[in-house]
Amino acid sequence: MRDTTLDERGPSDAEIRMIYSGVSRGTERLVFNGLVAAPERERMRCPMQEGDFPFPVKYGYCAVGEVEAGPDHLVGRTVFTLAPHQTRLLAPTDRVSVVPVPEAVPARRAILAANMETALNAVWDSGVGPGDRVVVVGGGVLGLLVTFIVSQIPGTEVTLVDPEPSRRDFAKLFGVKFSKPLDGPADCDVAFHASATSAGLACALACCGDEATVVELSWFGDQDPAVPLGAGFHSKRLKLISSQVGMVATSRRPRWSYARRLEKALSLLADDRLDQLITAEVAFGDLPAALPTILEPGAPGLMTAVRYG
Repeated sequence: MRDTTLDERGPSDAEIRMIYSGVSRGTERLVFNGLVAAPERERMRCPMQEGDFPFPVKYGYCAVGEVEAGPDHLVGRTVFTLAPHQTRLLAPTDRVSVVPVPEAVPARRAILAANMETALNAVWDSGVGPGDRVVVVGGGVLGLLVTFIVSQIPGTEVTLVDPEPSRRDFAKLFGVKFSKPLDGPADCDVAFHASATSAGLACALACCGDEATVVELSWFGDQDPAVPLGAGFHSKRLKLISSQVGMVATSRRPRWSYARRLEKALSLLADDRLDQLITAEVAFGDLPAALPTILEPGAPGLMTAVRYG
């Protein structure tokens, strides 16, 4: 934990008192363990990151707070921005998105906005449409948010695949089927992979029908996962594509700005069921001691909310 002094506020800066932030386990686990690959260190910087990978670095991008000073249209509003874990911050609104949280979305739930934005971008990248058979491999926060979105597309038949039996409850929550990895369907149109494991990617490929698409959402850092391109990969003419939130999906890029995408992600959080994806809460002062447990591989639970004040 480090003390710092905010710079003098400029005319476009929003001074924000933090209410909640979220620990995004997949990415923050790699950062915490110093596993950001050297060629990707500049690309993987957060908008308001300080320091350089691997350490020391101030990292995080799921921040919700109240604007106490700044542009008139934001003062007094609860906002979301891509900022690290800290009690107060200055957000330069001319360079980073500072988006008001809709009244229908509680501040605590709004910490899911960055993950929802990633999920939305992935659905755009996938081309999934009404009536498609869809498999989501990996029932972490990102996989569950993808499941939440695609389950609402008319006529889709969605299966959540995860080795953890408790994820069945989330499948029921969103009205989709649940399967363990070896029991998944084998005729899907689109498979989303979000488990960050080689076994999960193999499962996603195995679930595909002819000429289906696998959307890879996992970030492996400097790891070198096995990519099983044998079996039916070529004979089925499967397509394996990446989806990453750093750029707006190609199909939307001419019309959608980052701010518009983030605003839409926040509006999609107006569903009480999503509160169940936040499974733990920790006070900011306790965060240094808690992070090793929160980010331990295989740690139970999903999103952890960091509480301020």
